[in-house]
Amino acid sequence: MFTGIIEQLGIVKAVRTESSNVHFTLEAAFTDELKIDQSVAHNGCCLTVVAIHGAEYTVTAIQETLDKTNLGSWKVGTKVNLERCMLMNGRLDGHIVQGHVDTTATCIAIEDQQGSWKYTFQYSSDQVTVEKGSVTVNGTSLTVVDSKPHEFSVCIIPYTYEHTNFHTLQVGDTVNLEFDIIGKYVARLLGR
Repeated sequence: MFTGIIEQLGIVKAVRTESSNVHFTLEAAFTDELKIDQSVAHNGCCLTVVAIHGAEYTVTAIQETLDKTNLGSWKVGTKVNLERCMLMNGRLDGHIVQGHVDTTATCIAIEDQQGSWKYTFQYSSDQVTVEKGSVTVNGTSLTVVDSKPHEFSVCIIPYTYEHTNFHTLQVGDTVNLEFDIIGKYVARLLGR
């Protein structure tokens, strides 16, 4: 379980393909605190640490993960939002995030609002968002500002802009989405 509060940015240092799997090696300041078999959210996608070498660690993405996330577009130098799993003895600052990416979305607009930024995303799944509800974009817990079928907007404060990979996003970029778990259960129950 995660909260969607990004701890730091990691940098992809190596990408290696083995059969249909891709091994990503990242550099992060908290690498010395990681252990093999630990879960870390990468742009909101939960991946298992499989190797640690100094300040770098490696995770593996299987084909299912590559098909449903933006990980396939990562290359050396890509900045990745990182969050270690939630501690059960602390505050839940974001919202309940599983680290299971539901779908990807395309950034269709970025508006500089002179002190914040408004990002609009479009997606093709049947999931829904609600205004003032929660959504996770590249692992970042955010509040939905505008909600339409297959489209929503979020506003980013300067701190989030600077300390996540939002400052690297451009119109046309693909992001990972995880919709609110409570909303997903309600939609599933109503669909019965």
